[in-house]
Amino acid sequence: MGTSPHTPLPIAEADFTQTGYSYTLSLIQGKHKMVILYCLMEYEPVRFNEMRRYLGRISDKTLSVNLKELERGLIARTEYPQIPPKVEYSLTDLGASLMEVLDQMCTWGETHRPK
Repeated sequence: MGTSPHTPLPIAEADFTQTGYSYTLSLIQGKHKMVILYCLMEYEPVRFNEMRRYLGRISDKTLSVNLKELERGLIARTEYPQIPPKVEYSLTDLGASLMEVLDQMCTWGETHRPK
């Protein structure tokens, strides 16, 4: 399949959970996280209701849980002290560094999707 910069261990000694691929998946796995990241890549900063409209059929609770999980490193939440409350989401430096990979996925999809 792909190439690796190192010689892999024999499969009997290998542990997928210790791979970089596993770590990346742990940050972005789930139905909505990649779409949230894509939205922020294209439109940041984005408010909660804008994100909800962009994603379509998603409950407030599901979106909130996904955003909280992504806040553990990939996105930043900025709350403005005003009435009504204003909260915006944007990519952190770590999240922005992942966008090169996401952009490559978009390019691949544009090239290979049925016309």
